[in-house]
Amino acid sequence: LNFLYVAPGVSAFVLVVVTPPHYDSSLNVGTNLTDLTLRKKRVTVRELGGCMGPIWPSYFVDCYSVIFMVDSANITQISSSCVQLLSVLAAEPLQTASVLVLFNKRDLPCTMTLGEMKSLFRMDDIIASAPQSITTLELSARSGEGLQDVLNWLDSLQPC
Repeated sequence: LNFLYVAPGVSAFVLVVVTPPHYDSSLNVGTNLTDLTLRKKRVTVRELGGCMGPIWPSYFVDCYSVIFMVDSANITQISSSCVQLLSVLAAEPLQTASVLVLFNKRDLPCTMTLGEMKSLFRMDDIIASAPQSITTLELSARSGEGLQDVLNWLDSLQPC
């Protein structure tokens, strides 16, 4: 059984992968476990709500991959999202994890360009200095645009 830790705001992402009504896409303020079969790989997704940030480290053990979802439409939370990402990347149990930083809600007109988002996060500097393999992608969980790239990333993962 593969284990995949998923950071804040992914209810909509999981909803795209799991056919409704099997999954409740309401805002997650706790933790949810979902088993998925993606291209013949069984993956356990542990979804942790953003407000659970202070206790995220207790879930890092045995985690080999991280999807860190950023709400691109919530410009006021970008700086705190960056701080949370840096905290995740600094966690000792995640030093060898594959990391996907996923910029969600890219279909909304109020979002910045992906280049602007990466610049605010200083993604080039983070990627250059982090020990993890980091990939950045954009997604509209509502429309499914970008989902194939995410599935390709998941498919490329090798369990430890």
